[in-house]
Amino acid sequence: MTGTVLVLGGRSEIGTAVAVRLARRGARRVILAARRSGDLDAQEAEVRAAGADVIREEFDADDVDGHRPFLDRVAAEHGPLDIVVTAFGILGDQQRAENDAGHALAVVHTDYVAHVSILTHLATLLRAQGRGRLVVFSSVAGVRVRRANYVYGSAKAGLDGFASGLADALAGSGVHLLLVRPGFVIGRMTEGMKPAPLSSTPDQVADATVKALLRGKGEVWVPGTLRPVFAGMRFMPRPLWRRLPR
Repeated sequence: MTGTVLVLGGRSEIGTAVAVRLARRGARRVILAARRSGDLDAQEAEVRAAGADVIREEFDADDVDGHRPFLDRVAAEHGPLDIVVTAFGILGDQQRAENDAGHALAVVHTDYVAHVSILTHLATLLRAQGRGRLVVFSSVAGVRVRRANYVYGSAKAGLDGFASGLADALAGSGVHLLLVRPGFVIGRMTEGMKPAPLSSTPDQVADATVKALLRGKGEVWVPGTLRPVFAGMRFMPRPLWRRLPR
């Protein structure tokens, strides 16, 4: 892990925490890409303190037409890219989305459509390099979608399926995809919400992610106990399932 790391969603707590751990393990350069990249002073300071050079790039995940030109420029100036972390996303407002189709579409666009776009371009780019690793953050919310957050959950379900299929398509290409399925993460995105059972922190998700990367795993649940829990939840009767909280 001594090359260049690109974090798409450089303001993300989990993305920053992953970058810090990769820097501690020898990553020489970390590119933090986000909207309003001039506001990333705190994130840059954390990563620099861990030992990596930091470059900021302006990146708008929702601007899918700009994805390929952005990646081509970054690869030309700073490549090859060794690890790319897609850490952008929005939670949205479920109650609003149930009555405001525009808001529902905005959640699905950022959390699913934008990921399909950037991951497709990244797969092409990394295949051409002959190597590279992708880290994609799904969610247990997409394993079986709940009534309480079905807009966000449906987007994550789509992303989970797309990333799983992409991982299979990349087999043998020299490009590896790690799919991360966290449960409820206590952080800025969920501030003010009651934590769910088996919650984790951004640091715990980052620790599990980097550990899985080092071991060459294809997927990781955070915490790991969620995997058997959700295996059982698949069989919960629908009348009970629909009453579950977020």
